[in-house]
Amino acid sequence: MSTINHKMRASQILLTIAGFVIVIAGMSAAKAILVPFLLAAFIAIISAPPLFWLQRKGLRPWSALVIVMAGVFFIGLLVVGLVGTSVRNFTTDLPAYETKLRQQTALVMELLGNLGVRVSVPELIDMFDPGAAMKLVATLLNNLGNVLANGFLILMTVIFMLLEASSFPKKLRSALGEHNASSMPYFDGFISNLKHYMVIKTFTSLATGVLVALWLAILGVNYPMLWGLLAFSLNYVPNIGSIIAAVPAILLAIIQFGLLKTLLTAAGYVVINLVMGSLIEPRFMGRGLGLSTLVVFLSLLFWGWVLGPVGMLLSVPLTMTAKIALDSRDETRWIAVLLGPETSSGARIEKNEISCSSRGA
Repeated sequence: MSTINHKMRASQILLTIAGFVIVIAGMSAAKAILVPFLLAAFIAIISAPPLFWLQRKGLRPWSALVIVMAGVFFIGLLVVGLVGTSVRNFTTDLPAYETKLRQQTALVMELLGNLGVRVSVPELIDMFDPGAAMKLVATLLNNLGNVLANGFLILMTVIFMLLEASSFPKKLRSALGEHNASSMPYFDGFISNLKHYMVIKTFTSLATGVLVALWLAILGVNYPMLWGLLAFSLNYVPNIGSIIAAVPAILLAIIQFGLLKTLLTAAGYVVINLVMGSLIEPRFMGRGLGLSTLVVFLSLLFWGWVLGPVGMLLSVPLTMTAKIALDSRDETRWIAVLLGPETSSGARIEKNEISCSSRGA
């Protein structure tokens, strides 16, 4: 019997792996549709709390929805208007920036050679090409702009998601019936924790982007709104995202000003990310809502490979969604523990702590 059980278990594992591979292949093939849908879901989750708040204040559902969607539309127009010109100008100036960076890198290598440090300048420049970092940023922003070109489709999807948001729990209870009603607390906990994570992360990311843009504008670095948007977007990727967001602005500061303001630019990024990432965010986020550094890096590679550059921006929210879902059930909580940070005593989210931090937010 034990041999049969082992064979059945091995077959189940193989079927699970095969199913996972098929699902991922399907997601990659359908990313032209899936990416706008995920962005719409992302916006809907963030927009749901103010929608429900307006309804609790006495507004009718349609009136509250119109106000919230007008706010989303205004913010979208503001971002496109303020950043669109910067993206075009930066893309146009990119070849000149790459040339200057290569020249400065060659000068530094020659200086090191004069000091007795023997380096092969052409080979080192080929291995470490600082212009590649700026080119990667331009590609990422262009791809994001192409996705946002489907703004009408995304906006309509958000509207229909918000319309269904209030009635979906009732539909789910009716679909599950009395026999499966015990699953509802897990589902409610999952939705509550997911909204809590997304709202707090969005506010901290927005604050990070605004502070970065203001600091770079004070220093006089070109395209401060562009780098603020990049800091906001990549702040959803802990640890790694803040480093990636800082690189192009620091390289641009080297081209524009030299050493002193470059150090001030880097110091500004360090201070802002330390304050937001180590002090503000943990105060409101809760201990259980975190990922290990290795999982963050692997999720960045995985979702970037499946969904492209936009998948890299959504990598941690998607992985956090999976972690919160796994943590909501006792049978899968051990997987959430493995995904969690090293400092966490466990992946189980403390409900009291989250409810307190939600009130504090």
